[in-house]
Amino acid sequence: MKRIFVINPGSTSTKTAVFEDDKAVWMSGGHHPASETAAFHNINEQYEYRKEFILNGLKKSGIPLKFDAVIGRGGLTKPLQGGVYTVNEKMVYDLQHAKDQHACNLGAIIAYEIAHECGCPAFMADPGVVDELQPLARITGLSFMKKRTIFHALNSKAVSRKYAKSIGRKYEDINVIVVHLGGGISVGAHCKGKVIDVNNALNGDGPFSPERSGTLPMNQLVDLCFSGKYSQKQIMKMITGQGGIVAHLGTNDMITVSREAEEGNEPYRTVLDAMLYSVAKQVGAMYVALDGQVDAIIYTGGISHSKYCIDTLTRRTSYMAPVVVMPGEGEMESLAFNALGALNGELEIKEYV
Repeated sequence: MKRIFVINPGSTSTKTAVFEDDKAVWMSGGHHPASETAAFHNINEQYEYRKEFILNGLKKSGIPLKFDAVIGRGGLTKPLQGGVYTVNEKMVYDLQHAKDQHACNLGAIIAYEIAHECGCPAFMADPGVVDELQPLARITGLSFMKKRTIFHALNSKAVSRKYAKSIGRKYEDINVIVVHLGGGISVGAHCKGKVIDVNNALNGDGPFSPERSGTLPMNQLVDLCFSGKYSQKQIMKMITGQGGIVAHLGTNDMITVSREAEEGNEPYRTVLDAMLYSVAKQVGAMYVALDGQVDAIIYTGGISHSKYCIDTLTRRTSYMAPVVVMPGEGEMESLAFNALGALNGELEIKEYV
């Protein structure tokens, strides 16, 4: 039996879990109130605060620092192939100096320190910067600008593997379109174990989402940037954080939005239908990326719990391929799955260089 400690820092919370093989035997987590995090000027300054939060949680529950592996949520490093990586000093340095600041950058760093205390390996797996794009997907309309991927790689690859297993096949043998429906929305074309095309779900393109603007009319965006009314920081916030459903309805509470839409209340219904329409169009684009050879369209993430949203998307996309719904984030289980596979020799352990 392998004991695995999982660490998953989010923007406003930190989740932890202990797994014995593939079974969670302890799970914990907590919200970090803005009154506490406001004291920090950047993500790196939260390191000691988050680590202490994690260690205190273990101590209060009487869990000793005895694990076969510690795995942290992957951060925004340089682009990587998917898979399981050993956390090393090079990775820690790159995460500490990452251009894109997000709490997920702390996952592997904290895992590295705790694993050192335990005398066991530290891993991270399928970070949001997984880049397996086919060559044609990298080229944009400007020669000096290449497409960059940031998406929900961890959950997207995990649900793909689970689906493949459920039909008696391997992830590397199937083609699926995976739609992660959360605060950000990513729609990826998975071809024989590689994500050959996907939208930038953090700050780039694709459908709009509860908190992100997605693709915008470029000339209007350029005019906005040079209008003198807004700073660069304010415009970036419109794109990520205050875009999408928030910009239209003033909320990111998708349970409420879905309920209001289902009851036919405006403007909820029109705005939500527009978001789902933009998602369905992106599914169509990934259908083209896979040359129409698609085994399934998988809907996952928190919004996939909404019957209204899934029914609408199914109606718009099910003619392309069978629809499979795998609700929720599944990040803790996905991280444990990758660590266990690495320990058992079922998944290759890659070196970060």
